Amino acid sequence: MSLTLTLDFEYKTTIEKLWSALTDSGKLAQWVMDNDFKPVVGHRFQFRTQPVNGWDGLVEGEVLVVEAPNRLSYTWGSGGEKHTVTWTLQELGDGKVNLHLEQTGISNPQALNGAKYGWSNMCGNLEKALEA
Repeated sequence: MSLTLTLDFEYKTTIEKLWSALTDSGKLAQWVMDNDFKPVVGHRFQFRTQPVNGWDGLVEGEVLVVEAPNRLSYTWGSGGEKHTVTWTLQELGDGKVNLHLEQTGISNPQALNGAKYGWSNMCGNLEKALEA
């Protein structure tokens, strides 16, 4: 059984600023984790954070799709799970942008809840990073 997480966030910003927050390594570090991300298809990268509760704190990824400034997709491998994360950006007008997250390939409800909790927190941090 494979589960999918979908979340939508709305930000008062420009699509270019939001795209940059998703694809610029320094900006990603402000709201996700330290990383060596590059928005280049085929680029392999890591998100790195403090190990916790038996988890090594590493997420292995490979960039799958880069369609600036509307779509970004990469693999998200950690703790024996391998998912695909896809971000879709859509201008809503009035200075607002919708950020749609789809994370596929999740193996169990516990991992789904963990991903939902993690992204909800990180996307709150993204809001702060966009305002900075």
